[in-house]
Amino acid sequence: MARHSGEEASADYSERADGPSLIAIRGDAATAGDFRLGTREVDWHCHVRGQLFCVESGLMHVRTADGSWLLPPQRAGWIPPGESHKVSISGVTGGWSMLVAPRACAGLPRHPCVVGVNELMLALVRRAVSWSEGASLLAAQKRMVAVLLEEIRNAPREPLHLPMPGDRRLLRIARAILRNPHDVRNLEQWAHWAGLSARSLSRLFLAETALSFAQWRQQARLTLALEMLARDVSVAEIADALGYATPSNFIAMFRRSFGETPSRYLARRG
Repeated sequence: MARHSGEEASADYSERADGPSLIAIRGDAATAGDFRLGTREVDWHCHVRGQLFCVESGLMHVRTADGSWLLPPQRAGWIPPGESHKVSISGVTGGWSMLVAPRACAGLPRHPCVVGVNELMLALVRRAVSWSEGASLLAAQKRMVAVLLEEIRNAPREPLHLPMPGDRRLLRIARAILRNPHDVRNLEQWAHWAGLSARSLSRLFLAETALSFAQWRQQARLTLALEMLARDVSVAEIADALGYATPSNFIAMFRRSFGETPSRYLARRG
Protein backbone atom coordinates (compact mmCIF):
# COMPACT_ATOMS: atom_id res chain seq x y z
CA MET A 1 0.00 0.00 0.00
CA ALA A 2 1.31 3.44 -0.83
CA ARG A 3 0.27 7.03 -1.24
CA HIS A 4 1.74 9.84 -3.31
CA SER A 5 0.59 12.49 -0.84
CA GLY A 6 3.58 11.79 1.35
CA GLU A 7 2.90 12.79 4.91
CA GLU A 8 -0.76 11.78 5.00
CA ALA A 9 0.46 8.20 4.67
CA SER A 10 3.36 8.75 7.04
CA ALA A 11 1.15 10.37 9.68
CA ASP A 12 -1.42 7.59 9.45
CA TYR A 13 0.89 4.60 9.39
CA SER A 14 4.32 5.39 10.87
CA GLU A 15 2.84 4.88 14.34
CA ARG A 16 0.78 1.82 13.44
CA ALA A 17 2.02 -1.74 13.75
CA ASP A 18 -1.03 -3.09 11.91
CA GLY A 19 -2.00 -2.64 8.27
CA PRO A 20 0.11 -3.51 5.21
CA SER A 21 3.64 -4.70 5.88
CA LEU A 22 5.14 -2.00 3.65
CA ILE A 23 4.03 1.49 2.65
CA ALA A 24 5.98 3.42 -0.01
CA ILE A 25 5.84 7.22 -0.21
CA ARG A 26 7.28 9.78 -2.60
CA GLY A 27 8.04 13.28 -1.37
CA ASP A 28 9.45 16.60 -2.54
CA ALA A 29 9.85 20.17 -1.30
CA ALA A 30 6.11 20.80 -1.71
CA THR A 31 4.94 17.73 0.24
CA ALA A 32 3.18 18.55 3.50
CA GLY A 33 4.27 17.21 6.89
CA ASP A 34 7.32 15.22 8.03
CA PHE A 35 8.25 13.92 4.58
CA ARG A 36 8.49 17.42 3.13
CA LEU A 37 11.97 17.76 1.67
CA GLY A 38 13.84 20.88 0.49
CA THR A 39 16.00 22.34 3.28
CA ARG A 40 14.69 21.94 6.82
CA GLU A 41 15.16 20.34 10.23
CA VAL A 42 13.01 17.60 11.77
CA ASP A 43 13.46 17.46 15.57
CA TRP A 44 13.90 14.31 17.65
CA HIS A 45 11.18 11.73 17.06
CA CYS A 46 10.68 8.00 16.54
CA HIS A 47 8.26 5.70 14.74
CA VAL A 48 6.58 2.40 15.52
CA ARG A 49 7.51 1.29 11.99
CA GLY A 50 10.96 0.94 10.55
CA GLN A 51 11.82 3.49 7.87
CA LEU A 52 14.03 3.28 4.78
CA PHE A 53 14.50 6.53 2.88
CA CYS A 54 16.47 7.73 -0.12
CA VAL A 55 17.06 11.19 -1.62
CA GLU A 56 17.66 11.99 -5.29
CA SER A 57 19.62 15.23 -4.71
CA GLY A 58 21.16 17.15 -1.84
CA LEU A 59 21.95 15.51 1.48
CA MET A 60 20.29 14.26 4.65
CA HIS A 61 22.09 14.12 8.01
CA VAL A 62 20.47 11.71 10.48
CA ARG A 63 21.45 11.93 14.15
CA THR A 64 20.82 9.26 16.76
CA ALA A 65 22.00 8.79 20.33
CA ASP A 66 24.88 6.63 19.07
CA GLY A 67 26.13 8.93 16.32
CA SER A 68 25.38 10.49 12.96
CA TRP A 69 24.71 9.04 9.51
CA LEU A 70 25.11 10.90 6.22
CA LEU A 71 22.71 10.17 3.38
CA PRO A 72 23.93 11.38 -0.03
CA PRO A 73 21.89 10.72 -3.20
CA GLN A 74 21.35 7.10 -4.24
CA ARG A 75 22.01 5.76 -0.77
CA ALA A 76 19.22 4.56 1.52
CA GLY A 77 19.08 5.29 5.23
CA TRP A 78 17.57 2.69 7.55
CA ILE A 79 16.02 3.58 10.92
CA PRO A 80 14.73 0.57 12.92
CA PRO A 81 11.37 0.72 14.71
CA GLY A 82 11.44 2.82 17.88
CA GLU A 83 14.84 4.43 17.19
CA SER A 84 14.87 8.09 18.21
CA HIS A 85 16.43 10.30 15.55
CA LYS A 86 16.77 13.87 14.30
CA VAL A 87 17.08 14.83 10.62
CA SER A 88 18.69 17.77 8.80
CA ILE A 89 17.72 18.09 5.12
CA SER A 90 19.89 20.18 2.77
CA GLY A 91 18.79 20.97 -0.77
CA VAL A 92 16.75 17.80 -1.33
CA THR A 93 14.28 18.16 -4.21
CA GLY A 94 12.88 14.64 -4.28
CA GLY A 95 13.06 11.23 -2.70
CA TRP A 96 11.15 8.26 -1.34
CA SER A 97 10.50 6.55 1.95
CA MET A 98 9.25 3.12 2.96
CA LEU A 99 7.52 2.38 6.26
CA VAL A 100 8.01 -1.25 7.32
CA ALA A 101 5.73 -2.85 9.90
CA PRO A 102 7.59 -4.22 12.95
CA ARG A 103 6.56 -7.77 12.11
CA ALA A 104 8.31 -7.44 8.73
CA CYS A 105 11.57 -6.08 10.18
CA ALA A 106 12.98 -9.46 11.22
CA GLY A 107 16.39 -9.87 9.62
CA LEU A 108 16.72 -6.18 8.76
CA PRO A 109 19.57 -4.20 10.40
CA ARG A 110 19.08 -3.75 14.14
CA HIS A 111 20.85 -0.40 14.17
CA PRO A 112 20.60 2.70 11.94
CA CYS A 113 22.81 2.49 8.87
CA VAL A 114 23.26 3.63 5.28
CA VAL A 115 23.04 1.02 2.53
CA GLY A 116 23.68 1.00 -1.20
CA VAL A 117 20.73 1.09 -3.61
CA ASN A 118 20.70 -1.09 -6.73
CA GLU A 119 18.48 -1.04 -9.81
CA LEU A 120 16.26 -3.88 -8.60
CA MET A 121 15.57 -2.10 -5.32
CA LEU A 122 14.70 1.12 -7.15
CA ALA A 123 12.40 -0.71 -9.56
CA LEU A 124 10.56 -2.40 -6.69
CA VAL A 125 10.19 0.89 -4.81
CA ARG A 126 8.76 2.59 -7.91
CA ARG A 127 6.26 -0.23 -8.21
CA ALA A 128 5.34 -0.02 -4.51
CA VAL A 129 4.75 3.74 -4.71
CA SER A 130 2.24 3.14 -7.51
CA TRP A 131 0.11 0.67 -5.57
CA SER A 132 -3.41 1.83 -4.85
CA GLU A 133 -4.55 2.38 -1.30
CA GLY A 134 -5.96 -0.69 0.46
CA ALA A 135 -6.06 -2.47 3.78
CA SER A 136 -4.08 -5.45 2.53
CA LEU A 137 -1.61 -6.34 -0.19
CA LEU A 138 -2.37 -8.64 -3.10
CA ALA A 139 -0.44 -11.91 -3.35
CA ALA A 140 1.80 -10.56 -6.13
CA GLN A 141 2.50 -7.43 -4.10
CA LYS A 142 3.45 -9.51 -1.06
CA ARG A 143 5.95 -11.43 -3.19
CA MET A 144 7.48 -8.16 -4.37
CA VAL A 145 7.69 -6.91 -0.77
CA ALA A 146 9.52 -10.13 0.18
CA VAL A 147 12.07 -9.55 -2.60
CA LEU A 148 12.48 -5.89 -1.63
CA LEU A 149 13.09 -6.75 2.04
CA GLU A 150 15.65 -9.37 0.97
CA GLU A 151 17.42 -6.72 -1.13
CA ILE A 152 17.61 -4.48 1.94
CA ARG A 153 19.03 -7.33 4.04
CA ASN A 154 21.74 -8.00 1.47
CA ALA A 155 22.52 -4.38 0.54
CA PRO A 156 26.13 -3.29 1.17
CA ARG A 157 26.65 -1.02 4.18
CA GLU A 158 28.14 2.40 3.41
CA PRO A 159 30.89 3.86 5.68
CA LEU A 160 28.99 7.08 6.39
CA HIS A 161 28.61 6.74 10.17
CA LEU A 162 30.15 9.13 12.69
CA PRO A 163 29.97 7.39 16.11
CA MET A 164 29.87 9.65 19.16
CA PRO A 165 31.80 8.72 22.33
CA GLY A 166 29.99 8.33 25.63
CA ASP A 167 32.74 9.51 27.97
CA ARG A 168 31.92 13.12 28.91
CA ARG A 169 35.50 14.32 28.29
CA LEU A 170 35.65 12.71 24.85
CA LEU A 171 32.17 13.97 24.02
CA ARG A 172 33.30 17.49 24.92
CA ILE A 173 36.19 17.15 22.45
CA ALA A 174 33.97 15.66 19.74
CA ARG A 175 31.41 18.44 20.00
CA ALA A 176 34.16 21.10 19.95
CA ILE A 177 35.59 19.60 16.76
CA LEU A 178 32.18 19.53 15.09
CA ARG A 179 31.61 23.18 16.04
CA ASN A 180 35.09 24.24 14.89
CA PRO A 181 36.39 21.68 12.36
CA HIS A 182 39.18 24.05 11.31
CA ASP A 183 40.78 23.67 14.77
CA VAL A 184 44.14 21.98 14.08
CA ARG A 185 45.11 21.07 17.66
CA ASN A 186 46.79 17.66 17.85
CA LEU A 187 45.87 14.75 20.10
CA GLU A 188 48.14 15.88 22.94
CA GLN A 189 46.70 19.40 22.89
CA TRP A 190 43.10 18.15 22.87
CA ALA A 191 43.89 15.76 25.73
CA HIS A 192 45.34 18.59 27.84
CA TRP A 193 42.30 20.78 27.04
CA ALA A 194 39.92 18.04 28.21
CA GLY A 195 41.91 17.14 31.32
CA LEU A 196 43.24 13.67 30.51
CA SER A 197 46.44 12.15 29.22
CA ALA A 198 47.15 11.69 25.52
CA ARG A 199 47.40 7.92 26.08
CA SER A 200 43.99 7.84 27.77
CA LEU A 201 42.43 9.92 25.01
CA SER A 202 43.82 7.62 22.34
CA ARG A 203 42.74 4.45 24.18
CA LEU A 204 39.25 5.68 25.06
CA PHE A 205 38.46 7.03 21.58
CA LEU A 206 39.30 3.69 20.03
CA ALA A 207 37.34 1.77 22.68
CA GLU A 208 34.21 3.93 22.43
CA THR A 209 34.01 4.65 18.69
CA ALA A 210 36.10 1.84 17.10
CA LEU A 211 38.07 4.64 15.40
CA SER A 212 41.36 6.25 16.32
CA PHE A 213 41.21 9.93 17.22
CA ALA A 214 42.70 10.86 13.82
CA GLN A 215 40.22 8.61 11.97
CA TRP A 216 37.29 10.05 13.91
CA ARG A 217 38.34 13.65 13.17
CA GLN A 218 38.70 12.85 9.47
CA GLN A 219 35.27 11.20 9.42
CA ALA A 220 33.82 14.26 11.18
CA ARG A 221 35.35 16.54 8.58
CA LEU A 222 34.02 14.30 5.81
CA THR A 223 30.55 14.50 7.35
CA LEU A 224 30.67 18.29 7.38
CA ALA A 225 32.21 18.42 3.89
CA LEU A 226 29.34 16.45 2.37
CA GLU A 227 26.81 18.74 4.02
CA MET A 228 28.56 21.82 2.62
CA LEU A 229 28.91 20.28 -0.85
CA ALA A 230 25.15 19.66 -0.84
CA ARG A 231 24.67 23.39 -0.22
CA ASP A 232 26.91 24.23 -3.22
CA VAL A 233 29.74 25.59 -1.06
CA SER A 234 32.93 25.74 -3.13
CA VAL A 235 35.77 23.27 -2.56
CA ALA A 236 38.10 26.14 -1.64
CA GLU A 237 35.68 27.40 1.03
CA ILE A 238 35.19 23.89 2.41
CA ALA A 239 38.94 23.25 2.60
CA ASP A 240 39.39 26.51 4.52
CA ALA A 241 36.45 25.84 6.85
CA LEU A 242 37.73 22.36 7.70
CA GLY A 243 41.31 23.41 8.37
CA TYR A 244 43.04 22.02 5.29
CA ALA A 245 46.09 23.97 4.16
CA THR A 246 45.03 23.87 0.49
CA PRO A 247 42.01 22.71 -1.53
CA SER A 248 44.18 19.97 -3.04
CA ASN A 249 44.76 18.50 0.43
CA PHE A 250 41.02 18.34 0.99
CA ILE A 251 40.42 16.81 -2.44
CA ALA A 252 43.07 14.16 -1.73
CA MET A 253 41.33 13.23 1.56
CA PHE A 254 37.97 13.07 -0.18
CA ARG A 255 39.35 10.88 -2.96
CA ARG A 256 40.88 8.46 -0.43
CA SER A 257 37.50 8.12 1.26
CA PHE A 258 35.22 7.89 -1.79
CA GLY A 259 37.51 7.02 -4.69
CA GLU A 260 36.67 10.19 -6.64
CA THR A 261 36.83 13.97 -6.39
CA PRO A 262 34.06 15.98 -4.67
CA SER A 263 32.74 17.37 -7.96
CA ARG A 264 32.61 13.95 -9.62
CA TYR A 265 31.04 12.41 -6.51
CA LEU A 266 28.15 14.88 -6.43
CA ALA A 267 27.70 14.84 -10.21
CA ARG A 268 27.38 11.05 -10.15
CA ARG A 269 24.85 11.07 -7.32
CA GLY A 270 22.91 14.27 -7.94
